[in-house]
Amino acid sequence: MVKKESVEISDYERQRQDNIAQRDKLLKQLALDASSAGLGPGQKPKPAKPTQKRKPAVKRVKEDVVPRRTSSRIAGIEADSEVAKRKAEDEYVAAQEAARVKRQRISGPLDLSEVQVAGKGWDKNENFLVDVVSRGANPHVRTFGEEEVKETTDKELRALREKMSGLELYNKFEPNRIKITPERIYSLGFHPVADKPLVFAGDKLGNLGLFDASQSSSSVKQETIKSEDQDEDEAEEDDDPDPEITSFHLHTRTISSFQFSHHNPSHLYTSSYDSSLRLLDLTKSSSEEIYAPEDTSLDEPLSGVEIDPQSPHLLFFSRLDGHVGRTDTRAPNTVDIFQLSEKKIGGFSINPSCPHFLATASLDRTMRIWDLRKLSGKRGAPQLPALCGEHESRLSVSHAAFNSAGQVATASYDDTIKIHSFEGMSGWSEGRDLTAKEMAPSAIIRHNNQTGRWVTILRAQWQLQPSDNVQRFCIGNMNRFVDIYTSRGEQLAQLGGAGITAVPAVAQFHPTKDWVAAGTASGKLCLWM
Repeated sequence: MVKKESVEISDYERQRQDNIAQRDKLLKQLALDASSAGLGPGQKPKPAKPTQKRKPAVKRVKEDVVPRRTSSRIAGIEADSEVAKRKAEDEYVAAQEAARVKRQRISGPLDLSEVQVAGKGWDKNENFLVDVVSRGANPHVRTFGEEEVKETTDKELRALREKMSGLELYNKFEPNRIKITPERIYSLGFHPVADKPLVFAGDKLGNLGLFDASQSSSSVKQETIKSEDQDEDEAEEDDDPDPEITSFHLHTRTISSFQFSHHNPSHLYTSSYDSSLRLLDLTKSSSEEIYAPEDTSLDEPLSGVEIDPQSPHLLFFSRLDGHVGRTDTRAPNTVDIFQLSEKKIGGFSINPSCPHFLATASLDRTMRIWDLRKLSGKRGAPQLPALCGEHESRLSVSHAAFNSAGQVATASYDDTIKIHSFEGMSGWSEGRDLTAKEMAPSAIIRHNNQTGRWVTILRAQWQLQPSDNVQRFCIGNMNRFVDIYTSRGEQLAQLGGAGITAVPAVAQFHPTKDWVAAGTASGKLCLWM
């Protein structure tokens, strides 16, 4: 047997093996020290099994009981016998009869809660199909007219309905010829003067249009002759000229709202999506910026502007990011910003009688009442007014408008107009906490508010100072009308007429006269007087 020759290890290899042995010894010692100090890796916890949510039990639908097959062998019936044949025939006849009953037409009324097959339990009080059906617009199809007026039994209500339904469409020019703005109208209103109707309108591109409804085609024709030094023979070719309309490009983006000063009717304040407030002075023929973010790169679109009726220098404005601001025109650098919603505030309103109360309408589906007399917040943090109460709708609320009687009208995408009545607000304590019952609407009106992409959002707008002290508001109708309602939810009129080719979505009353104006997405003006 051959012996293995011993292999001689070099000095380098011997040194390498010694280093490996020392390293292993050091690592073992470190592991022992770490384990004794409680720093070593513990046992990995077993991963918890994900809990599976129990599925709700599916309600079984009761089916019609049909004859069940039975075993002839167990029943002791011989196969191919007369009894078996008779039994098979009876089962066949019973099955045919059950099938015939199942296919038979059901006569008479059906309750959906009784014939529901699948889905959650049906509640007719939450019938979403009503909204779906009412969303379609039916141009020129009336839902209120002469028949409803004649059937009115209350004498005062009937007289008011006859009065408002008697307003006639402006006939000096056809509506499709009165293009008051170049683009889609977003805001509209009357100048407070009562001598003649002056209508202002703001459009999508920041243009402000002005139309004097006291003009006629003959007066426009004479002015045209004078301005162009023509004689009447040369002007006969243009027997029916277009109305005279003046427009100004005040903002670079949409004019979302405007309001005339209560103390100086020559002052018009405008708010815009370009993040600025401007003052248009009609006597000086000039427009100046009142408010804008200090950083010109900031994009903070404004959705509305209101003037404090008791402090003419105090302006309120709302932003699309859920903030409401307050600024004093005498000190432009003093601005108070309140975050009143985490989502878009589409509209807000100040109580004309108690201007320290504020109503906001938001994309978060709420209408809220705020008291500006009581501000609270941590030191160094932004102050917030006291929240008196809120009312939540099924879908987003587009606008909230106060009238002088302390009532708030809202329009929301759940196809309703809600009227909230708050009595005795002048006697409320600071920051009064309203109950859900006090915040509940006193009247709910079914109304199609599905404007879509190309029609401006419908808003209920009160007449500021009605001559007969009957509170009423107007709102556009998707069937190309303008609806007028009282504060109790009673419809007074549905204004329309020939020549209206689009939805008069932006509707507004004159502050004191029974004049109604409305603008369309094509910049056209409809006027009833």
